[in-house]
Amino acid sequence: QVQLVESGGGLVQPGESLRLSCAASTFYSVISMAWYRQAPGKERELVAEIIRGTTLNYADSVKGRFTISRDNAKNTVYLQMNSLKVEDTAVYYCNARRPTHTYWGQGTQVTVSS
Repeated sequence: QVQLVESGGGLVQPGESLRLSCAASTFYSVISMAWYRQAPGKERELVAEIIRGTTLNYADSVKGRFTISRDNAKNTVYLQMNSLKVEDTAVYYCNARRPTHTYWGQGTQVTVSS
């Protein structure tokens, strides 16, 4: 079992920044850590992932603005979000993938509005 707890969401204005944190109970046997998001009326989509601690992938819509990182000492994954846009508004979910199971956090709301 991998328990995930997200934090750091909130209400910001366009152009501002936020950093999301995902504290995992363990990184043991975890292949990848990722951030997904789901906006109202839309499907959940991959935002960024870090595979085996080294390979980084980003959605085209966030490239150059978002950065995913991982602190193994703290069992924590971060999503630094800069130059936020209204269309980034969504519930952001942390995801951990093991070979035979996938785990999700409860989500944290990010709202970008003027």
